[in-house]
Amino acid sequence: MFDRLTFRHGVHPPELKQLTAHLKIRRLPYPKEVVLPLSQHTGKPAKPIVRVSDRVERGDLIAEADGWVSSPIHASASGTITELGLSPHPDGTFKPALYIAVEPYSAQLPRPRLVPDWRGLDRDGLLHAVQHAGVVGLGGAAFPTHVKLKPPPDKPIEMILVNGCECEPYLTTDHRTMVEYPNRIHLGVRIMMKILGVSKVVIGVERNKPDAVEALERTRPADLDVTVLPLTVKYPQGAEKMLIEAVTGREVPSGKLPLDVGLVVQNAASVGTIAEVFETGLPLVERIVTVTGLGIRKPANLIVPVGTKLRDLLDACGGMTDDAREIVFGGPMMGAAQANLDTPLTKGTTGVIVLAERECKTQDSYPCIRCGHCLDACPVFLNPQQLGKLAAAGRYDEMAAAYHLNDCMLCGCCSYVCPSNIPLSQQFAAARVALRQRKPAA
Repeated sequence: MFDRLTFRHGVHPPELKQLTAHLKIRRLPYPKEVVLPLSQHTGKPAKPIVRVSDRVERGDLIAEADGWVSSPIHASASGTITELGLSPHPDGTFKPALYIAVEPYSAQLPRPRLVPDWRGLDRDGLLHAVQHAGVVGLGGAAFPTHVKLKPPPDKPIEMILVNGCECEPYLTTDHRTMVEYPNRIHLGVRIMMKILGVSKVVIGVERNKPDAVEALERTRPADLDVTVLPLTVKYPQGAEKMLIEAVTGREVPSGKLPLDVGLVVQNAASVGTIAEVFETGLPLVERIVTVTGLGIRKPANLIVPVGTKLRDLLDACGGMTDDAREIVFGGPMMGAAQANLDTPLTKGTTGVIVLAERECKTQDSYPCIRCGHCLDACPVFLNPQQLGKLAAAGRYDEMAAAYHLNDCMLCGCCSYVCPSNIPLSQQFAAARVALRQRKPAA
């Protein structure tokens, strides 16, 4: 099975992980205010169940899930609800959020709560605990984890893939999680195996993280069929479909999901969070975030309360350098540039990159020269050249119907290799938004 260990196409951007790959995870001090958007996961936004002036403790439920593909929100700090209003969101819009004024002298201890015993729970009990803890994928997409862990009865799961690739440049969140909390990863694996009834697990880690491979191998449970698999370094290996191809050689068909080929893929940090629910009883109220780039004075890997404002995070890292020019949530290939320092970090914020002037090069775009580099780079074998032409002409329906726009992962490989500097990935993202906005009116 493990003879290929890579996928076709893709690119090799500079890794740029040296700023934080060696830095141990430490805890960020609590800010004066946290802002918790009701939409920080894939699916329907959560519904608030608190009112202004209510006092909440760390871990209290403040917004409940609105349906199956939704996720509850919990208070990430003890304090008082001061507002339900609009807040800048990492996606560039303004969205409803709950504001909490953090108690300045609170010990931030959660209420006493029952820690669920995973050994004594059946599948439904385990799923209930994960769902009500608000666990979502921490690799960026923030898809509700309980949905992934309950595939339809006609989709039997053969194997779990734990995604420890972290192929985006700069980011070291998953890397440090695997190095410092390998036993937690393995406990999360054990719980997932029980939920899904699966006996085989592969943890895929790119070879540029030898200390993570060593830590996971050293702590690997002897009673489980778990393989720690070093993979060839290539971007975007962390994408589900690419990881599946690299490890198993299987191809997920167009419009299908990993469960259609008998697999569930879960990010390493998400697996660790599942374990944490059953270790502490706490819901997902904090996450590990990489703060890096030449534009930040003190790069770090930090445990950050969900809802911390960007400005508070940067201040805790010594502030920005004089030549800082751009801030990106996520990695430089797929992340989103931020325009507001009051934007809160959400469950899906993997990292904050502060780019200095020498890391940001403004480039003019030129007409396509039909070189075909984008076709050679696209990991899902689309035609970015033709999609770009259609996007420029506003022919979005044709992009989706004839050229499989919805199969695009927006990984940015085509933009990265384009000698004419055409922002292809950004054009495709805009086309998708336009199509989504058009649907309700139809």
